Amino acid sequence: MFDHLICDCDGVLVDSEVIADRVLLRALSDTFPTIDFGGVAHQAFGQRTSTFLADIEQRFRITLPEGFLARVERDVDAELTRSLAPIAGVRDALSQVPLPAAVVSNSRLTRIAASLSRVGLAEVFGPRVFSAEQVARPKPHPDVYLHAARELGVAPERCLVVEDSVTGLSAARAAGMKTIAFVGASHVPKGYAQVLRTLGVTRIVERMEQLPALIAAGLRGEFGQRLS
Repeated sequence: MFDHLICDCDGVLVDSEVIADRVLLRALSDTFPTIDFGGVAHQAFGQRTSTFLADIEQRFRITLPEGFLARVERDVDAELTRSLAPIAGVRDALSQVPLPAAVVSNSRLTRIAASLSRVGLAEVFGPRVFSAEQVARPKPHPDVYLHAARELGVAPERCLVVEDSVTGLSAARAAGMKTIAFVGASHVPKGYAQVLRTLGVTRIVERMEQLPALIAAGLRGEFGQRLS
């Protein structure tokens, strides 16, 4: 049924989204102290920071200063170096899955590699790491997932994807891949699993310990034809 497992990085392998959200909120609030960004900063997860900031400019009718994105990226990298942790149980869960594993992320290749190295997961994936910077369009477009499938030499429909965001789930599904949603990272808001269910996402895990059994069911052909 499946030949390859593909994982998003941020929010699936490493608990990084909460760190990035915190840095981004601080940078926005310091630059525009009269605007409350608290209600929207968490909406960045799954998106490229540049895409999210472009939306912020339109939504609040502001112009970010030159170099703002570069400063945020530097600050995020510095904070990740200090405090990044793996998702609880992820290494053990991956060790129980009898499939080769790859990473597909909207983040830069350098950040993905650094994150995997910091939490001791680099050897699990080896060179099978792919970034949206390698394709024309980031998630939610399917480009990076299709690129990964080509490079891995596997048909998209033979790939099983673990994602945490609607952006990522949409990209994988558009590529023709079946998906599992992971909702156990620190940044995930209360009630998010139910939001996914209303969108038609049926395979959801809250803890990494649940992942091997669900993948085993997929390998037995128990997912049917549904992509989600």
